Amino acid sequence: MTSTGIRLHAPAPGWSIPADVVVVGSGVAGLTAALRCEAAGLHTVVVTKARLDDGSTRWAQGGIAAALGEGDSPEQHLDDTLVAGAGLCDVEAVRLLVTEGPAAVRRLIGTGAQFDESAEGGLALTREGGHHRRRIAHAGGDATGAEISRALVEAVRARGLRTIENALVLDLLTDADGRTAGVTLHVMGEGQHDGVGAVHAPSVVLATGGMGQVFSATTNPSVSTGDGVALALRAGAEVSDLEFVQFHPTVLFLGPDAEGQQPLVSEAVRGEGAHLVDADGVRFMIGQHELAELAPRDIVAKGIMRRMQERGAEHMFLDARHFGADMWERRFPTILAACRAHGIDPVTQPVPVAPAAHYASGGIRTDDRGRTSVPGLYACGEVACTGVHGANRLASNSLLEGLVYAERIAAHIAAGHAGHAGHAQDGGHAQDAGHAEYAAHTGDGHHARVPAPAPAPDSVPDSAPDPSSAPAPPAAHPLLAPEARFTIQRIMTDGAGVLRSADSLTRAADHLQRLHGEARDALHENGKTAEPGVDTWEATNLLCVARVLVAAARLREETRGCHWREDHAERDDTAWRRHIVVRLNPDRTLAVHTTDTADFPPTLPPSPNPQSHPAIPA
Repeated sequence: MTSTGIRLHAPAPGWSIPADVVVVGSGVAGLTAALRCEAAGLHTVVVTKARLDDGSTRWAQGGIAAALGEGDSPEQHLDDTLVAGAGLCDVEAVRLLVTEGPAAVRRLIGTGAQFDESAEGGLALTREGGHHRRRIAHAGGDATGAEISRALVEAVRARGLRTIENALVLDLLTDADGRTAGVTLHVMGEGQHDGVGAVHAPSVVLATGGMGQVFSATTNPSVSTGDGVALALRAGAEVSDLEFVQFHPTVLFLGPDAEGQQPLVSEAVRGEGAHLVDADGVRFMIGQHELAELAPRDIVAKGIMRRMQERGAEHMFLDARHFGADMWERRFPTILAACRAHGIDPVTQPVPVAPAAHYASGGIRTDDRGRTSVPGLYACGEVACTGVHGANRLASNSLLEGLVYAERIAAHIAAGHAGHAGHAQDGGHAQDAGHAEYAAHTGDGHHARVPAPAPAPDSVPDSAPDPSSAPAPPAAHPLLAPEARFTIQRIMTDGAGVLRSADSLTRAADHLQRLHGEARDALHENGKTAEPGVDTWEATNLLCVARVLVAAARLREETRGCHWREDHAERDDTAWRRHIVVRLNPDRTLAVHTTDTADFPPTLPPSPNPQSHPAIPA
């Protein structure tokens, strides 16, 4: 896959660190990959956008799904996952997940994660939407993600892995042959310009989480701005299924104008017996699905939206007053505290809820070893599209997918590095010692003095290239002003939210194109762009992923999973039981094609003879 040559407008790197592997992200996927790579003897660097323990994983409430209970089996887990995925799961990818999942969870426990236990001393398992068995392992009642994050962060620190915190990854570096050679990044707090540097490594693992901040209201933290997907697109990688954004059905309703991260009310609350009701106390999900409130998330979200439309209401209610104070405090302490902080006591009141953006079922297209269509670039966790989730993720499969595929990535990288141990330490990426040094803040408590190279080109070849054949400098991507972030969020919420139509998506596409065109023209005509910085890079990344999401949603003229087209209300297996794959062209148009079947073709080499669609204009 050829790189686009497009890069974010940013200062040249002022420092560099060599490594065998750089992992971008510190959730369950990123830290698992890093720990396994380090255990294999690979010099591994972890880059994370906030603090090491601030990944999206820590916000996960419900738990991690695996066939761990008596009477359960991977085959039953597979069946539930395929049903939730609405015909678009890659069956072999799911089989791999559910088969390797139980052992992966046990290894996580061996790493130090402490899950809740039953009275008999085994794992306490609960049930969530779409699951026919109790197979959700949880910790701290409703603080599973926080416990997994704690265990993995402690393991990373105990092993002394080098970490770079508060660092926004910018772009992928490639060598003269187009292979991955590392990333550029900006260490926040080091000054707007002086913080830009590079980690040189032949393997890069993207585990950057989701892109929920593309919508006004989301359960995602503020750092979830689609940075990994945008980086991959600029690097020439394929992305798939971005139209399938899961809107969690039960997010605490804080008012029609609420923006930013919203408190989640876990599906596990319904798994333990809470009911969805309207203002009259009617359980409206009964009769809509055999599992009622425990139907897959897309079905519950649609059921809530339909009832809201019928009643002219802004929200529905989740009624769990019958739990009593003891169960609320023991089983769901985090949710109880969040509700009470907003003036709602679920012990005595129904909880107002409405759907909000929660999880990207699509992402960077990968194979069963996490490889993308760019050699040396891997992806796992929410940023990736492995084929596991299809058109709608099954509850609590996300942590498991991050865990299983991170281990597979590490095993593949380690196998590829066999016989090359010490590559990063033996001068393979040595820089000119005549350059000034820069103090890079690392998570091991040290200031690593590393030589800062001269302004680097996009390519980082193993040997110095002939200057006469050096490639042209990469094209700088125009940056958006920070306030564009809120404009994008409103456009996407209005036009590409839970309910979509040709009209709403066309309006969204036109508004996004106007933002893109204005920034492009300002750069081309006046040489001006917004000042490089975290806010402008994030806004630019959001626009990039928003354009792809809307392009795919416009093309998919059917309702399937968490993609709901009001003007195409039925599922159409004949035309659309296939994936939409998008990549960015060097001229910044979007190249779109569809796969032949619901199964993913190999990522390397690119799919032969894809069914192409007209490029989306720059």
